[in-house]
Amino acid sequence: MNTVRLNITLPASVNEDMNRYAKELNEKKSHIISSALDMYFDYLDIRVAEKRLNDNEPTISMEEMRKELGL
Repeated sequence: MNTVRLNITLPASVNEDMNRYAKELNEKKSHIISSALDMYFDYLDIRVAEKRLNDNEPTISMEEMRKELGL
């Protein structure tokens, strides 16, 4: 997996929580941050999908999707 080094600023309380969880779970802080962001991006995907639905963006039927996927 490709990785990049980032320099970020966090509230002290978030850093304290992260340190506590890292110690308790014996995980690196970078892993905790990466996992948290993955979960947050999943949440954002849902919000974007809901926004698109509310904006009446074009949709396709389940049957059309199955045809596109070759199912």
